[in-house]
Amino acid sequence: MGATLTAGSGSHAKPQLSRVRIAYLSFGFFGIQVAFALQTAFVSRIFQTLGASIDALPLLWAAGPVTGLLVQPIVGYLSDRTWCRLGRRRPYFLAGALLSATALVVLPAASALWFAVAAFWLLDISLNITMEPFRAFVGDMLPEEQRTSGYAAQTIFIGLGALTASAAPWIFVHVLGVSGDAPLGTVPENVRVAFYVGAGALLAAVLWTIASTREYPPETLARFAGQGGADPAAEPGRGPLLQRAVTELVADLRTMPPAMRRLALIQFCTWSGFFVLWIYGTPVVAYHHFGGAVPGTPAYNRAGDHLGNLFALYNGVAALYAFALPALAARLGRERLHALNLGAGALGFATIFLSRDPAVLWLAMAGIGMCWASVLTMPYALLCGAIPYRKLGVYMGIFNIFIVLPQLVVAATMGPIVRAAFPVDPAGVMLIAAAALVLAATLAARRLDR
Repeated sequence: MGATLTAGSGSHAKPQLSRVRIAYLSFGFFGIQVAFALQTAFVSRIFQTLGASIDALPLLWAAGPVTGLLVQPIVGYLSDRTWCRLGRRRPYFLAGALLSATALVVLPAASALWFAVAAFWLLDISLNITMEPFRAFVGDMLPEEQRTSGYAAQTIFIGLGALTASAAPWIFVHVLGVSGDAPLGTVPENVRVAFYVGAGALLAAVLWTIASTREYPPETLARFAGQGGADPAAEPGRGPLLQRAVTELVADLRTMPPAMRRLALIQFCTWSGFFVLWIYGTPVVAYHHFGGAVPGTPAYNRAGDHLGNLFALYNGVAALYAFALPALAARLGRERLHALNLGAGALGFATIFLSRDPAVLWLAMAGIGMCWASVLTMPYALLCGAIPYRKLGVYMGIFNIFIVLPQLVVAATMGPIVRAAFPVDPAGVMLIAAAALVLAATLAARRLDR
């Protein structure tokens, strides 16, 4: 297919896309989330298998947030100003997918902790390069009335990708007969194979979106916005590109629209809770629900596989629930719906602590899945209406700073907190996650324009 779409000379309204076209432009997120789910469900397990203590986990995870803090705004700025034969956002899809696939192959094969951390760092940088332009892509391609549907479609593919990846180690053991045990200090074969298959799925999904979706050139997007044929890529500037990028990013951060400021605070609280889950999910399930299983033992590996299935459930719930989000948002309003879903997530986090029965965790994950669907849909649909189209990429990148900052805060503070407050059983950390979600829900309950 060709690389661009053009608008008719007499029309300035961005055309609506069919459901099939919306699915095509969102399908790459299936592969991105396969990689992201493997990271969130199994990286702590890999680190502990290679000798990391539970106290060290937050700091080892800090590599990802640090890179995201720098990479996403810069990639957003650059993608706003990119136009080439491959398009505007798609060059970043391709580069990030190639690097991410490489990291997925290297990470589970690491024989030393430092090497696994380095591979994790590469994976996080690469996913940031790919993911941020995908968020702006929906804003580029869809009119306002279809943006909730567009981000819901991304959420559906995110849920399906994460469900597949999270359950993969269990499936490889119980369906395909791959070994789930390994000597102490060695990553089990089922986890390694899941990462290798995930690398292929990531590349295939992103390449499908690149091949099946054409982009509007900058002058066409300008006409849709009623701003003539201006091309952000051709804007004059002084100094080297990176210097201009940093200067403009700082200025844009200081002048964020008021609605974006409140959304950023909601994101900060929300992602604080989820980052706690991803770091501590494996040790919490192992200690609180599987009788204090020691890293590397068969019981610990069973707890890790069970956590993968739990993550598969919450992502599956998110994928199904995302189908209902556009209709529910139209009836309740985006802000109110988001607040209700954040409340469901808070209840799920609290339930992880309140019960020691592994079966009850399935109910907890249902509420977390509803929350996750909303987190991946509503803030971005709300944000698109609050920012100028010509800065869509850069503001999406800045917005993601408030996903990264809470990760850094959690990484810097949670280790000492868990060591002091929950020295034997770390499950109490889930109450901290629940409190963060309650605060986010309170902030989201009021309309952004008030």
